[in-house]
Amino acid sequence: MGSGLLAGALMPSVGWACACGCGVFDVGTTSMFPKGQGGMAYLQYDFQNQNRNWNGTSEAPSANNDDKQIETHFVTAGLQYMFNDRWGAQLQVPYDFRHFKTDTGGGGIKSLNWNQVGDLRIEGIYTGFFPDLSAGVTFGVKLPTGDYNFDPEVVDRDTQIGTGSTDLLLGGFYRGNLDRNQWWDWFAQLQLDVPVLIQAQYRPGVELDTAAGIDYRGISVGRVRISPIAQVIFSERTSDSGDAADSDNTGYQRILLSPGIEFHIHPVRIYADAEFPVYQNFTGNQLAAPVQIKVSVSWMF
Repeated sequence: MGSGLLAGALMPSVGWACACGCGVFDVGTTSMFPKGQGGMAYLQYDFQNQNRNWNGTSEAPSANNDDKQIETHFVTAGLQYMFNDRWGAQLQVPYDFRHFKTDTGGGGIKSLNWNQVGDLRIEGIYTGFFPDLSAGVTFGVKLPTGDYNFDPEVVDRDTQIGTGSTDLLLGGFYRGNLDRNQWWDWFAQLQLDVPVLIQAQYRPGVELDTAAGIDYRGISVGRVRISPIAQVIFSERTSDSGDAADSDNTGYQRILLSPGIEFHIHPVRIYADAEFPVYQNFTGNQLAAPVQIKVSVSWMF
């Protein structure tokens, strides 16, 4: 089986930064979809440094946003098991390290560092649509296990590591071959995150992340199979709502181009990519990252 991985108006306004949108890390390549009975344990590292203020479709002056930087290291431990060719389940346990820099007024800059367990994800997997397991769906919940109340006088709700919400998760994927030698594959995937139960007057926006791309499997060096990968990622998030939210400065649409590479030495698989935004449309003033990095190591059993 494959590795299973299955985030302005007329006058400038001071806006909140947006640390969300990390669901984009959960869309991946064709090699990351289940391929049959068996299990897999994995460790994934993601990184983004949100240090550019963005308004609409262009970069905006830093002075328009009190928040100056959100740098986050995401470490996720996961376990996936396919009980048979049709049904499986997976668990993801994130642990995040965050550095936050904000202007607290009067020109004073405050920096905070904290690390916590994030929101757990539990999902079922079904791949029984076709005999070749080329299509599948995922469904589950994101639980409010992450803290959403760290230094609340300084850290607003959309910058907390936990959202405080219970979310429904729904995803799907499809893959196929592009040539008779089966060296070229194409794939498509989507992941929908819908908050349904909330706490403390804050409802995160609905997030949709999709990816489509190709990979080449015709390179081998000894026992190592090397697969270059190219994908396009589209991500959309609606604005947050509730008394504790800033609807005027949350929500966006993004398109990212992502080159990547995978090394497979059975039973170990190593994957890495970089995700570069080529189009961003942010509501209000929000902090954006110039690049997002993903690295995962998985062991199949």
